[in-house]
Amino acid sequence: MGLKEKILNDMKEAMKNKDEIRLRVLRSIKTAIGYFEVEGEKKEASDEDVQKIILKEIKKRQESIEAYRTAGREDLAKAEEEELKILEEYAPKMLSKEEIEQIVSAVISELNATPKDFGKVMKEVMARVKGSADGKLVNEVVKELLK
Repeated sequence: MGLKEKILNDMKEAMKNKDEIRLRVLRSIKTAIGYFEVEGEKKEASDEDVQKIILKEIKKRQESIEAYRTAGREDLAKAEEEELKILEEYAPKMLSKEEIEQIVSAVISELNATPKDFGKVMKEVMARVKGSADGKLVNEVVKELLK
């Protein structure tokens, strides 16, 4: 069963269980997938496409949480955190900082990179981690290891 089918089945289950928060989150993912399929040239979103969509939704929630906390709206931040937890269930497994450091070290040695080669290293590392690592974390690790 593909990720899209799992989301649709879980959505039906959330309807049966009257789980409003889960249902709202799954509907938002379904809608985002629908937009992707209509806008893109593909007729059906692959699991990789769905994972990218979920990661975008996660990033939106994280930014909203930060904005709500800055504005002093803890109630809205908590609601976003609940949605974020549900989204994370469907997200691809993210690499740990140690795993990213290993990949970055390998890329740096392969390219014989110097601090001036930051862009080349980032490009190669992001191609290798492809959706399984946070770009900010990768950026920090590359900066750290290129010093």
